[in-house]
Amino acid sequence: MKIHQLPSDPGRKQRRKRIGRGRGSGQGTYAGKGVKGQKSRSGASLPPSFEGGQMPLIRRIPKRGFSNPFKVVYSCVNVGRLAELFNENETVDIEALKKRRLIKGKDPMVKILGDGEINKPLIVRAHKFSRSAVEKITASGGKCEVIGQDDSKTN
Repeated sequence: MKIHQLPSDPGRKQRRKRIGRGRGSGQGTYAGKGVKGQKSRSGASLPPSFEGGQMPLIRRIPKRGFSNPFKVVYSCVNVGRLAELFNENETVDIEALKKRRLIKGKDPMVKILGDGEINKPLIVRAHKFSRSAVEKITASGGKCEVIGQDDSKTN
């Protein structure tokens, strides 16, 4: 048996519905569009949200609030977590934080917060620091370096 000798599945191929080809075809006269109305006319295409001329639902519901497109969102990391995961005199930057899964995302803005204790000197590079974080890092003999948004990109 060859591939061209295999029988096709019954019901697999269906004939195309020929619309508007006379009454005997079963889709004659109004061609399956009913009688009159907006959708029976040629070129009729309505958006899914169209509600027949009635005021659409999206316009009937009251709107409140505002989304600021310029909002800056920071990924926050506490000083205590840095003390747990980094060794003495190690440099803590965006890549090191990503490697240890403290932050995620393509180009996150990072803020170091002062929750927890740190007792080893670290060189910390981030976009922002809280006052208590700066005090704790410098008290342990480390350094805080503020980086800009452009400095964090490695491309």
